[in-house]
This record gives sequence, structure tokens and C-alpha cells, in this order.
Amino acid sequence: MRVSSELSCQQIAVRACFLGFAFGCGLLLSFGQSTWKHFGWYMCSLSFFHYSEYLVTAVNNPRSLSLDSFLLNHSFEYNMAALSSWVEFTVEKCIFPEMKQITWLSSAGLLMVVFGDCLRKAAMLTAGSNFNHIVQNEKSETHTLVTRGVYGLFRHPSYVGWFYWSIGTQILLCNPVCVVGYTLASWRFFRERIEEEEMTLIHFFGEEYLAYKRRVPTGLPFIRGIKAEL
Repeated sequence: MRVSSELSCQQIAVRACFLGFAFGCGLLLSFGQSTWKHFGWYMCSLSFFHYSEYLVTAVNNPRSLSLDSFLLNHSFEYNMAALSSWVEFTVEKCIFPEMKQITWLSSAGLLMVVFGDCLRKAAMLTAGSNFNHIVQNEKSETHTLVTRGVYGLFRHPSYVGWFYWSIGTQILLCNPVCVVGYTLASWRFFRERIEEEEMTLIHFFGEEYLAYKRRVPTGLPFIRGIKAEL
């Protein structure tokens, strides 16, 4: 048991150090004279997002904390999407270098990234121990329906934040192909995820959730959630 605990701590430390190193490299690119400045912004945004997912979970809901809380191994599709954005940026930078120097567009993308990440973290903090990276199929004794704060604006603010964060990273990189790809893939993923989650929430809270559902939108374009009545 002790060996397993020590191994887990080492794995956490390795991931945290890796993200810190990536963030530091991003800062060097961002404030240096390199033409990769905007990629530096992206590195800072990506590494901060993953580190803060773990940190906020540790503060908010330590019982659900695990190595997966970094979301570094979210899914094969997520990793391939990240890899494809790096490839597109590099190829287009070699062929059309001026395309990657549109500072106003990258700045707009960075604002989307900051907005999306702040909204997601606000949702996590507001939900407290009710927030979990994995959709829960069983209701715990402390599980309550959160409707205050950002949940009064959107039913799924953490997904809204992640949706715009992901698209913002590609606008930041001036990646036209990945902007379209990320938008379509993220929209489809969150539509399915929201329907799955709302089935569970209706089972947990019944009419209370249905009334909340009628009153507050999902926050994502053209996604209304599951159609259900008691």
C-alpha cells in the first residue's frame, strides 16, 4: 500500500513538473524575439489548463482526485486532435509564415481561451464536491442540484467553457483547418455528453431538474439537451 502511494505521488510530481516545464518554455517563446511567439501563448494556455484541472479538483473535491484529474489522458481522440493542431501549425508556418503572424487574430483566440478556462473553473468551484470529471451514475448523499452562480446562466457552464477554450486555442494558432475540425468535433462530443448527463440528472432530481432545464439554456449553440418529461 505504501509503495503504491509513493508511486502515485511520483507520477503526480512527474506530470506537474512536465506541465511546469511546458509552461516555462511557452513563456520564453512568448516574450522572446522568436516567430513562434503565438505558439508560446498556446503552450502556456494548454499546460495551465491541464495543471489547473488537477489543482481545482484537489481543492474542490479531493475524494475524486486521481492522476486522471490532469486530463492528460482524456481520450485517444483528444490526443490526436492536439497532435493534428501542432502538425497544422508547423506545416503552415513553413509554407505560409506570414499566416502565423496575425497578432489581432491570435489575441482574439487568447481572449477566448482565457474566457473559456475562467468559466470552466468558475463552474467547478461553484459546483464544489458535486463536480466530477466522470459522469456519475449513482447519487451520493451529498449530491445536490447546483443552480446558483454561473449555473444560473448556463446548465452546463463547464462544457461551455471547455468548448470555447478548445476553439480559442486553434484561433490563437491561426489554424483554419483545426478551427473547423475542433468546432465540429467538440460540438458533437458535448451534445452526446450533455444528453447522457441529463438522463442521469433527471433520474437524480426529477421535476426539480426539469424545471431548471426549462428555465436555463445549455449555453452551447444548437444544443438543447435531452427531451424528457416525467
